[in-house]
Amino acid sequence: MSIEVVSPGLCTTVQDWGRYGYQRHGVNVGGAMDALAVQMANMLVGNHRDEAVLELTMKGPTLLFQKDMLIAICGGDLSPTINKKTVKSNRAVWVRSGSILQFSHAKKGCRAYLAVAGGWDVPIVMGSRSTNLRAGFGGLAGRMLQAGDRLEHNPQSSFSLYLAKQLEQKAGDEAFSDTDWFIPASHFAQCQESIVRVIRGDQFDDFTAESRQRFFDQAFQVSPQSDRMGYRVTGSTLALTSPLELISAAVTMGTIQVPPDGQPIILMADRQTIGGYPKIGYVATVDLPIIAQLRPGETMRFQEISLQDAQRALYERERTMNEIQLGIKLTVGWR
Repeated sequence: MSIEVVSPGLCTTVQDWGRYGYQRHGVNVGGAMDALAVQMANMLVGNHRDEAVLELTMKGPTLLFQKDMLIAICGGDLSPTINKKTVKSNRAVWVRSGSILQFSHAKKGCRAYLAVAGGWDVPIVMGSRSTNLRAGFGGLAGRMLQAGDRLEHNPQSSFSLYLAKQLEQKAGDEAFSDTDWFIPASHFAQCQESIVRVIRGDQFDDFTAESRQRFFDQAFQVSPQSDRMGYRVTGSTLALTSPLELISAAVTMGTIQVPPDGQPIILMADRQTIGGYPKIGYVATVDLPIIAQLRPGETMRFQEISLQDAQRALYERERTMNEIQLGIKLTVGWR
């Protein structure tokens, strides 16, 4: 085994990019809430970007390492320590066997992601290792981690082994060592801005002029009744010009539905496969990590963006990711 769970934290699950191609059977996509942080963490340890990671929500776990491992932590700040010493995020970290990695409550952001070289080894179900909590499958026994659970990692890439050897030599007698280089925080979701770009939805024009204006002009607060399925947000009531009867249609992550109470719901990773509420907008994919890192009580403002500009922003982020991945290999001296 690689690690033993000493305490599980609030909600710690195995996640990857999700389970695609099964919505027609009623199986939701699921996967990590902050796909950007997942990709960054995996790149730092030499994995493919979609390898399985641990998603830590609000309060992280305590983990005992049973072997030497190469890890990376990205996303929200859950104050990680190894043997009581602060460990930095957004960089590769080599950890000695017998060490204890401990997380606390989230100081900034909502979710952190723990990647290990090789990715976490849990069964692949319908093409994914992600945990589907509501259906009870995927991940580790289809549930959140519990005290006493043990996890193993998959075989490591040659790059991962090369980097781990460098950091092991650097560690000397210490419990861990990390790289001097890192991915700057500016490349991750910046929640303090809380500006979320939105494409107009199918029923945008069916809302009153006042509601359409309020949607973009006023702030909305994340409700405590928010989870991996959807973020309920509260603010000015959004009203239709007249009642609508809609046929349920497919939904995606970032779909913003407005139920009869007029308070929007932003569908997230564990969303249902179809929905029948009016759709006032769609969060641009590039900004979904911002929402994933918002905590109850925090606010956001919606800003309109065209489909073309949203696609361009996503393309630019992907180009930046490729540059970062290449930069990591060059910095390490990998040829």
